[in-house]
Amino acid sequence: MSRIGRLPVAIPAGVTVALADGILSARGPKGENSFPFPAKISVEIDEEKKELRFTRPDDSKTAKAFHGLTRALAANLVHGVAEGFEKKLEIVGVGFKLTQKGEGLELGLGFSHSVEVSPIEGVRLALDPENKMGIIVTGVDAQRVGEMAARIRALKKPEPYKGKGIRYAGERVRRKAGKTAGSK
Repeated sequence: MSRIGRLPVAIPAGVTVALADGILSARGPKGENSFPFPAKISVEIDEEKKELRFTRPDDSKTAKAFHGLTRALAANLVHGVAEGFEKKLEIVGVGFKLTQKGEGLELGLGFSHSVEVSPIEGVRLALDPENKMGIIVTGVDAQRVGEMAARIRALKKPEPYKGKGIRYAGERVRRKAGKTAGSK
């Protein structure tokens, strides 16, 4: 049996989970979200223990793969509506600028023009109050939060010589040694 798939997903207080027509949906203090699960996997909502359980019909390769995947997606669904997901980005470099424009951001990244970033549906962008060159991406869907953070990072990836660019908070950028001037 799948090690991930056999673990139940606890439903925290304040979160309601519903199951209808192959779609698992959850509603909590941070918002609501849903995802369609594979027909091969059966989902049970245990109201007494406040948890979700997942079972598969057989030990075929696809059933095993979907078993763990469905459980992981359901765990992210419940965590997202209860606590939400967050990714932090930092802009490193002299002359770069960052300003909030409505729901989106305006970034001055050394190009001839400023770059405007608008959030995708279900994601919020904000300036980090602790770091003046920081961005906080939040939302209830882990995939969308990660996608938005990756799109922002792709605008100016950290370069290996000076480390300038947009990076995830805590990301370690591998540095390269530059050319040595005048060595023969």
